[in-house]
Amino acid sequence: MKKGLIGRKIGMTQVFDEKGNVIPVTVINAGPCVVVQKKTKDRDGYNAVKLGFSDIAERKLSKPQKGEFLKAGVSFKKYLKEFKLENSTELNVGDTLTADVFNVGEKVDVTGTTKGRGYSGVIKRWGTHRLRMTHGTGPVHRQPGSMGANSDPSRIFKNKKMAGQYGNEKVTVLNLEVVKIDADKNLIAVKGAIPGSKNGIVFVRNTVK
Repeated sequence: MKKGLIGRKIGMTQVFDEKGNVIPVTVINAGPCVVVQKKTKDRDGYNAVKLGFSDIAERKLSKPQKGEFLKAGVSFKKYLKEFKLENSTELNVGDTLTADVFNVGEKVDVTGTTKGRGYSGVIKRWGTHRLRMTHGTGPVHRQPGSMGANSDPSRIFKNKKMAGQYGNEKVTVLNLEVVKIDADKNLIAVKGAIPGSKNGIVFVRNTVK
């Protein structure tokens, strides 16, 4: 069954299993998410629902954005995302999905935006080695070094690992196990780390592989 929620990364901690083993987990505030729009196969060609998460003041929205929420009759939300859920046809506009749609032991995929680190060199960005700390290689020892042949092919190939923008990109981590769920507080603890900084927005869905 296809499941999905919008959430917010709270941070990392650890829990203990029945045998006393330490399990590093990331806590996610998943939901509550309200159905803002419903897509149907007859009208749109596929079945899906658009979920909204985190309340926002009306003054911060544009007129078209406010119209979407007023038409649906739901409170104004800051984040929206469309999910092709298995039970999309059973859901209606205004319905609320909470963290209990997932189960302990289930595998999920988490998508988030990594921390932006700005313009970075090759050592920080790609983990390359520095140049030899001897005579003849200075004055810069953290530069990329040789770029390849000179007369042929007389160019740098694509995907050459060079300095540039590092981070601030969408990354999905697959097959994370749901270790614990607090349905009352809409908290999900997944095993391992997920992309992004604290309070970053993430999308949680059941695994596709």
